[in-house]
Amino acid sequence: MFLQIFIGSLLLLVSIGVASLGYWIMEMLLGSAKEWLGRPPHRLKMFMVLAAVSTWILGQITIGVWLWALTFLGLGIFETLEPSVYFALVAFTTLGFGDILLPTEWRILGGMAAANGLLNFGLLTAVLIEGMRFARVQQRNEREKKP
Repeated sequence: MFLQIFIGSLLLLVSIGVASLGYWIMEMLLGSAKEWLGRPPHRLKMFMVLAAVSTWILGQITIGVWLWALTFLGLGIFETLEPSVYFALVAFTTLGFGDILLPTEWRILGGMAAANGLLNFGLLTAVLIEGMRFARVQQRNEREKKP
């Protein structure tokens, strides 16, 4: 049990670290595009920001799922990659079909993967909202500058 909690905690920390690093990079990229975002055409740029941030978020989620899947595989919980990735994705998204289960001695990791996914989706939703808000603020500030 304690080994599962230790491994799960490490995976949570790594996943949160990856998400935090991703947020920091996204913030730097948006900050460097501040002037460009403020200039018209605004709707097209909002679409581009939404598409870019959504794609970034998908990448972050993919990294989290692969982190868990490779851990399941490395621990020998699943024999092949496909069920390992499938279970990690189902757990991470908290979908929980229940068609593939972890062995009893590893089931705490399943709950920790679900908690990690729930936390990441919350953090990454905040990133999406912040990216859209940042772009909109730049556009509003540029409009207010014009006489």
